[in-house]
Amino acid sequence: MMPLTMAGNGETHTIGKITGKDQIRQHLAELGFVVGAEVTVLNEITGSVILAVKDSRVALDRSMANRIMVDM
Repeated sequence: MMPLTMAGNGETHTIGKITGKDQIRQHLAELGFVVGAEVTVLNEITGSVILAVKDSRVALDRSMANRIMVDM
């Protein structure tokens, strides 16, 4: 597994694990980031990552995106 921030633009990966405190994991789950979901990196903009997950586009800062571990 690797952090989502290491994935390149346009790459689609399956979420394998989400790290962090319960509040952070719950917040990410509410945004659609759950184990088994597919996530696509759309773009990286200074300090933020634009992602597509479950028919939505979401911007996360790099520290939050680092908590999402994806399968290689």
